[in-house]
Amino acid sequence: MQVPDDIRRDLPPDLEDSVAESLVAMAMRLQAQRPNPAPSFRGDLRRRLLGKPGRRQHALARRGARALAFSYAASGLVLLAIAAIGLAGTGPFAPS
Repeated sequence: MQVPDDIRRDLPPDLEDSVAESLVAMAMRLQAQRPNPAPSFRGDLRRRLLGKPGRRQHALARRGARALAFSYAASGLVLLAIAAIGLAGTGPFAPS
C-alpha cells in the first residue's frame, strides 16, 4: 500500500492543501477497501500472462489448430481445382 507522500507526488503542485488532503484520504480509503480477485481468476490470469496453457485452454488450442489446418487444406484444394480448370481451357477465365 502506498504511503500518502507517494500519492502526493502524483497531484499537481498548485493544488490547495485542503483539496490535496481530501484526495489523499480518498486514495488511501480506496486502496484499503479494494477487493482482491478470486484465487481461480488470479491463477488463470497468471497462466495466460506466462503463456502456460491450462486444462481448458489446451483442448481449445488443439481444436483450433485442427480447424485451422483443415481450412488451409480445403482452401488449397479449391485453388488447385480452379487452376486445373483454367489449364483445361474451361472455367470463368477461359478465352471465348
